[in-house]
Parts: sequence; structure tokens; C-alpha cells
Amino acid sequence: MKLPRRRFLHVAAGAAAIPAASGVAKAEVYPSRTITMIVPIAPGVGTDALARILAEHMRGTLGQSIIVENITGAGGTIGTAHVARAAPDGYTLSVGNIGTHVISPATYPNIQYHPLKDFEPVALIATSAYWLIAKNALPPKDLTELIVWLKANPDKASAAMVGTGGLDQIAGTYFQQKTGTRFQFVPYRGAAPAIQDLMAGHVDLKFDPVAASLPYVRSGQLKAYAVFGKSRWSAASEILTADELGVPGLDVTF
Repeated sequence: MKLPRRRFLHVAAGAAAIPAASGVAKAEVYPSRTITMIVPIAPGVGTDALARILAEHMRGTLGQSIIVENITGAGGTIGTAHVARAAPDGYTLSVGNIGTHVISPATYPNIQYHPLKDFEPVALIATSAYWLIAKNALPPKDLTELIVWLKANPDKASAAMVGTGGLDQIAGTYFQQKTGTRFQFVPYRGAAPAIQDLMAGHVDLKFDPVAASLPYVRSGQLKAYAVFGKSRWSAASEILTADELGVPGLDVTF
């Protein structure tokens, strides 16, 4: 069975991947040994959870062990580069996202992999719109009040982001441009500590995938102001889109 390049699965703007030229012998039945799935994102967030669900299903269908390993740092580029250096034999997969395979390669000239030449796409696993969530103690009750409050208090509010230059910062910057507001971005090494600090009230806002933070909104630990998508998110249909709330064009879906 020929397996060209490093494969990657697109998971919520993510992807599982294999290195670029196949080294699997024609006589070998794939898979004949353990597969390692690299998740370049910190444990405990949406992409990681999806990867583990996928790995469990693959164990049953492929009849082989699937080891999920988190190699994090630098916006997911460290783990992704690790996969790019792996043998191109189909036994090292990568779960990536729009940050690891689009934003970072376009932002950092010295990145240690090429998103097109070093990986072979396998499948899209999931997609998610972004939304604007906040700590419960933040005074504004809705998006209109929030925009007014942010304009009256420029640079007073803080927004958690994962690394620098990721989609949450891009979504936040886009929001600032659309609304004429200003706030400070606070970088975190992973989504999990960012969400923990948001719930604890150490930061005010976060632009986050709906699928990742929906449980915290559902449990009342955080509140949501608007979905940044062309339509409402089916699992949280009561949360209006930014377009419905008077801020058109805020579509951040990955």
C-alpha cells in the first residue's frame, strides 16, 4: 500500500498527517504496527479531545494501537515540525489546524516545515465557528453594551490568546477593526490555561472556537456575546451571530 508524504487529518481546522514520500513496502499490509498520532496542541482542549476520539475509533477499525502524544509549543509548530522530520511511512500522523498549516507558515519565514510539500491531507474531521466569550463579572450584558464599554475604556480590557499570531488573536484584531475598539492581548502557552484564567477572572475576554468552550458557557462558568459565523451554532442556537447583532462581516470559521 503506497502512502505518499506525511498524512494529516484536518481537525476543527486541524489535521492528522504523514511525512512526504512513502517508505511502506508493497508487500507490507498497512498498518502492521503501532501508529503515533501527534497533537501539537495542549491537552484538554477541543482539538486534543477530537484527536483522542478519532484515535479510539481508529484502534477498532485498523486493529492496531494508536498512541496520542502531545508535543506543544510555538503555536503548534514544534509538534508539527516533529512530524515533518518523521519517517514517511504512514506510522506518524499529525493533527493540525489553521494555525499550524496556514497562519504560522505565512507568518514565520524560518518555520521548519512546508505545509504543502511535507504533508499529505487525509481527512477533515471537524469545523467550528469562533465566538466571543467573557468572564461572568464583566459588566456589559450584550454585544452592543460591550462595544460601548470597550470604546469608553480603551486598552482597559484584556483578551487571552494562545501564543502570538494565532486565529484567536486574528479574530480579536478583526473585531477591533470592525468595531473601533481597543483592548490588550495576553498570550498563553495553551488554550486550557487561558480558559482557566478567564473563568478565574484574571483576563476579561477570549475569542475561542465554539466547540471548545461551549461546555463552560453551558455550565454558567463563562458567558458568550456573539458567534462569528454566517449562521448560529446548532448546539448553542440561542447565541446570536455578530451579523444579527449589528456587526456584519465577522465570519471566523475554521
